[in-house]
Amino acid sequence: MTEGGGATARGRYLTRADVARLLGVSPNTVSRWAREGKLPCQMTLGGHRRFDGAVVEAIRRRLRLEGGDEEAG
Repeated sequence: MTEGGGATARGRYLTRADVARLLGVSPNTVSRWAREGKLPCQMTLGGHRRFDGAVVEAIRRRLRLEGGDEEAG
């Protein structure tokens, strides 16, 4: 989990679980979106994905505006 307990995701890198919680989808959906290029990420040396908090926040706002919280794009 990230520090801040509900604080904005901007300015941090987030884990798959953090992104799933913010977007209201499963961690597997987050991984699939990353593989499909729908959700940009960085890979750690250990092979874990990290997601830019500002990008995730923008996607979260877009999903809210569109009225959906499941499958993007």
